Amino acid sequence: MKQFEIPEFYRSPIIAKVKAKRKLDDPRKKDFTPTVLNFGKVTFLIARHFGFCYGVENAIERAYKALYENPGKRIFLLSQMIHNPDVNEDLLSNGIQFLQDTSGKQLIDFESLTKDDIVLIPAFGTTVEIERLLTDKAIDVQKYNTTCPFVEKVWNRSEKLGETQHTIIIHGKYNHEETRATFSRSAQNAPTLILKDIKEAHLLTEYIHGNKDLAQFYIDFSGRYSEGFIPEKDLEKIGVVNQTTMLASETQEITDYLRSVMIVKYGEENIKNHMADTRDTLCYATNDNQTATLGLMEHQADFGIVVGGYNSSNTTHLVELMETKYPVYFIKGPREVISRNEIQSYNIHSNKIDHITDFIGNNNHLTISITSGASCPDSIMDRVIHRFLEILEVDATMEQIVME
Repeated sequence: MKQFEIPEFYRSPIIAKVKAKRKLDDPRKKDFTPTVLNFGKVTFLIARHFGFCYGVENAIERAYKALYENPGKRIFLLSQMIHNPDVNEDLLSNGIQFLQDTSGKQLIDFESLTKDDIVLIPAFGTTVEIERLLTDKAIDVQKYNTTCPFVEKVWNRSEKLGETQHTIIIHGKYNHEETRATFSRSAQNAPTLILKDIKEAHLLTEYIHGNKDLAQFYIDFSGRYSEGFIPEKDLEKIGVVNQTTMLASETQEITDYLRSVMIVKYGEENIKNHMADTRDTLCYATNDNQTATLGLMEHQADFGIVVGGYNSSNTTHLVELMETKYPVYFIKGPREVISRNEIQSYNIHSNKIDHITDFIGNNNHLTISITSGASCPDSIMDRVIHRFLEILEVDATMEQIVME
């Protein structure tokens, strides 16, 4: 796989050694057991896969390349490069400006752009409408287009479904940049509808079977269907794709459920005419990170730590998985580990920061499961582990243990 040139301060020589050793021992990625680092007072169970993925490293490399190649020019990002605050703050400090926030709210008017400006498309991609607007201003949208190839794979899959007259169901968060981009492109080819979760899939079933007033459909799914969507016609033949960072098991659950609904309505013998046999469109890194988190959960731990941006979809799903096993603390970095008795953890259910005391207790030996999202630099993961060694007053260094 390609090696990207990203700033050294995003990398961790220590974490790199751990990853290199696991890759050497398991080149085919068959072993999802965690790496065990025992420091005496504390043992860390480190997920087999975590941190930067191909798409993120590609996006970061091209962003810094744009800075290097265009001194003196105005450089803009459509929105956050990736969902990690440290990465985005560093890009801002280097002079890159954001045109929109993550929800699509305009921060800088597109009308102020000129053909001499540099505009980077983030890893999530962008909508057809925005790409056309930039092109009309004679801005080169391809030179610094960092759209992840796995996102483009979903777009290609959607196009194929449209060619076979399928309505496209997108499993995703309708206000997420990636889902907005996929919806924009999918709607060019076929009727399109976004489902957030299995609960919305159950609601959709009522319309597939004709059990609810069709006028109510436009209220229940407001803002999530393409223009001209006709439920009684467009729900006869469907195919499912997804936002690449969604929970794999939930996408599969939704797909299997909708398939069973179509079998009830049309019969097993006719299912091929009503439900596309799509393969999962999650990216490999999301799949690997989720499977590695499940591997972590096969081992006992006092609590789990998930490191990453609070608005990162793939990171949030790692929290969802792990919290079914033991207490989990979702942190941005080492600053949230305040002391032995205090930690600040983002609550994915209330969308608030919880200030938790006595989270370690009087344990003589701690076991901590730890992982990070696909947009989290290894250097932050490294610093979080070092912070725990500091507050627990561990004598051995991470470097010593890794070398052993």
